[in-house]
Amino acid sequence: MPHENKPGQIVILNGNPRAGKTSIVHAIQNTFEEVWMNVGGSLFKKMTPERYQPGISLRPGGERPDLEPLIVTLYEAMYESIAAHSRLGLNVVADVWHHDSYSSPRGILPRCARILSGLPVLFVGVRCPIEVVMQRRIATWNAGYEEDGSVPKPVGLWQHAVHVPGIYDMEVDTSILSPEECARQIRQRLEEGPPFSAFHSHEDMM
Repeated sequence: MPHENKPGQIVILNGNPRAGKTSIVHAIQNTFEEVWMNVGGSLFKKMTPERYQPGISLRPGGERPDLEPLIVTLYEAMYESIAAHSRLGLNVVADVWHHDSYSSPRGILPRCARILSGLPVLFVGVRCPIEVVMQRRIATWNAGYEEDGSVPKPVGLWQHAVHVPGIYDMEVDTSILSPEECARQIRQRLEEGPPFSAFHSHEDMM
């Protein structure tokens, strides 16, 4: 049950699409004993009107500058919600796609870090080799390689941009670990330390 006088733990899972973040979210919710609320990008994307899609998951490349001011606001709204849950004693796990490869730098990660200032945040980098990402894209969307056998440019951009600057408390590789194994490693990190501070190190990086 929530602790009335103690903020809930926050776990932020950052990685590119098809890296396996949502599966880890479900594993945490299903295996951790405490209440863990899913307040992440996948849900905020679903809440966004169709005419503003892809919303919070706008990919790198600066192709929709008209949407970028909204993207900033959506991220701020999501993190304000995360903060509110934590302050009420609820644990939160959130899947995100942080990058700053827009038509101009937006500094979204530092903005979000400041919103969570003073709250306990474990920042987890979710890695997955590009070959496995492509296998999952084919299996899920039947969207594969280009005709010349190359990786589609947007996929390559995601693979790099989402892990800049790449400062995390811990990282997991979903090509090696199952969602449940990732959740166990996250649980171990939460219980055994050392103290986590990576997310808050981004507060002044603008």
